[in-house]
Amino acid sequence: MKVKGLLSATVALVAAMVAFAFWAASDLPPGTELPTHWNAAGEVDGTRPALQALLFTPAVTLVLGLVMAALPSLEPMQRKLEASAPVMRVAWLGLLGVMSYMQLMIAAPLFGWPLDISLINLVLGAMFVALGNVLPKSRPNFFVGIRTPWTITDTDNWIATHRLGGKLLMLAGLVIAVSALVPLGATTRLTVLLIALLGAALVPIGYSYWLWRQAELRR
Repeated sequence: MKVKGLLSATVALVAAMVAFAFWAASDLPPGTELPTHWNAAGEVDGTRPALQALLFTPAVTLVLGLVMAALPSLEPMQRKLEASAPVMRVAWLGLLGVMSYMQLMIAAPLFGWPLDISLINLVLGAMFVALGNVLPKSRPNFFVGIRTPWTITDTDNWIATHRLGGKLLMLAGLVIAVSALVPLGATTRLTVLLIALLGAALVPIGYSYWLWRQAELRR
C-alpha cells in the first residue's frame, strides 16, 4: 500500500494546524487558557495555556499519521494488504478530520464560535459510515478489519463477517451522527456512542465464531 500521498497530506495539515495555533495565540493576554478536556456531561474540566492547548492536536495528528504510515510495512500478509487499502485510507482521513475538528473546538472560545462538544459525534458518525461502506472490501490481514482467529484463517469467513460488520458499522455511524443533532443530554449521547460501537464490534465477532462452528459441523 502506498502511503506517500496521505503522509504528505498529514504533514501539510499538521503544518497548517501549527501555523493556526501560533496565529490564534499571538495576541492573547498572558495566562489565557483554553479547554483541552470535557467530562461526560460535556462540560470543560481541563484547560492548558493557550499555545500548549492549540499545539496539542497537531502533535497528536503527527503521531497518528506516522503510525498509520508505518503499519503497512509491518503487515506480514503483504500480498493481501492492497485489498484492504481503502479501509486504511478512510480510517486515516477520518482521523485527520476528527483531529481538525478537535483543534477548532479548542480554539472556539477565542473566536466566539458556537461549537459544542456534542458535534464530535457528527464527525465520528460520518467517519464510521464511511468506514462501514469500505469494510467489506478488505481481505485477511493483521492490522485492518475484524481480526478474529476465525476470520484471519478463513477468507470466506472474513468476507461474510465483514459484509455484516460493514452494515452494522454504517448503522452505528448513522445513529451516532443523529445523536449529535437531536436534543439529548451529554451522558445520553456518550451512552449511545458506546452502545452503538459495542454492538457493531461484538456482533460480527460472534458471527465469525458461529460461521466457523457451522463449517466445522459440516465436515
